[in-house]
Amino acid sequence: MDTSRARGRWAALLLAGLTPVVAELTLGNPPLRQAWLLLLWMPIYGAGTVLIRELVRRAGRGWAAILLLGAAYGIVEEGLALQALTSPTIYGVADWAPRILGLNSAYTELNIPYHAVFSVALPILLVDLIVPALRHRPYLGRTGLVVAGVVFVLGALVLRWTTAFIDPGYQVPPAALAAFVLAIAVLAVLALRFVPRPPAVVPRTIPAPPVVACLAGVVAFGYLALLFPFGGARHPAFTQGGWVVVPMVAAVLLAVAAGVLLRRWTAHGGWRDRHSLALASGALVAHTAFGVIANGENTTDRVSLAALGLVMIGLLALLARRTR
Repeated sequence: MDTSRARGRWAALLLAGLTPVVAELTLGNPPLRQAWLLLLWMPIYGAGTVLIRELVRRAGRGWAAILLLGAAYGIVEEGLALQALTSPTIYGVADWAPRILGLNSAYTELNIPYHAVFSVALPILLVDLIVPALRHRPYLGRTGLVVAGVVFVLGALVLRWTTAFIDPGYQVPPAALAAFVLAIAVLAVLALRFVPRPPAVVPRTIPAPPVVACLAGVVAFGYLALLFPFGGARHPAFTQGGWVVVPMVAAVLLAVAAGVLLRRWTAHGGWRDRHSLALASGALVAHTAFGVIANGENTTDRVSLAALGLVMIGLLALLARRTR
């Protein structure tokens, strides 16, 4: 029992440390030369993902619950801590697309799913593959669960304090604040109470892992490229005016199609760990490739991110050998 608890604590620490690396560093935000910023973000990222995993495992739920709570996490970080979902000035994101009901529409569409996948689901999946013996069990006891919750709240407060210097004087409107809190509560109830129905049609076959990796990469890169202005663009996918709705709708369709296919494939009895690792690897490699293109402020930043990407690929290859 003591050995199992010790392994659980180490797995929780691994998840807490891995989460901000996957979500931020491997995207080039921040650049490698400012990697120390992860120390500020680790409390909210790491404790948040650990907390989500603990709640889902204790409730006996699956990946749908993880994604729903991941979306709730995104609202906490982007809506309550950074307040970037509604701020008219921070990062210049209000100019990406028309603001809808006070929300920075394209930024919201980009970041809530991004956090659900890259800040929560993928780190949990990777640690489950690294420590497969504990994948269906909580890592921590009740005390650990409480500690994770407290650290998460403190991390959100630290992020809010640091953001006050970036976006001085702005406070989210009370109506938006109430809407965010309600959305978080609804997502939490759905995640921990709602059991999704199995797919109506289970495919006879599923793609081989290399095909899964390629498709995951296309979806990840495509979603980011459709919504995040890069290459000097001021709006998503180099659009202007009302045309900005085209990449926003395309991103929704891409995400829905990917979700439907993934739900069907994972229901197949032939889905194995090597498929899961291929899924994670394809998404992560494409995610870093997009960061090299879109996030590098200079050649040094782009080269260092590419080098980090090669290290990541090497580690994923080692995990693939272990998974086989």
